Amino acid sequence: MLFIEYPRCTTCQKAKKWLDENGVKYEDRHIKENNPTYEELKAWYEMSGLPLKKFFNTSGLLYKDMGLKDKLGSMSEEEQLRLLATDGMLVKRPLVVGDDFVLTGFREAEWTEKLK
Repeated sequence: MLFIEYPRCTTCQKAKKWLDENGVKYEDRHIKENNPTYEELKAWYEMSGLPLKKFFNTSGLLYKDMGLKDKLGSMSEEEQLRLLATDGMLVKRPLVVGDDFVLTGFREAEWTEKLK
């Protein structure tokens, strides 16, 4: 399982602590140093069944500075995925990728259901 995080993010820290406390094994990846590629994001999005907007860090400064709230609706899925691949700070985190599931953000009940 891949755990993609920004170490200074408090939600990521809480999620990582939860994984460790629950004995969940994972490979750690720093989203800023190793941003997901277009190909990875496309595959994860397709596997997740989630709306593409769930992959955006909508509370992030970069998202707000770029005015993406008003722009995403007029962008194609490919354009949105390519944009996400440009900067890890645009991507919702933590991001967990398993063999057959993807989790965006940390919601303990959802994580408990998928990971225990």
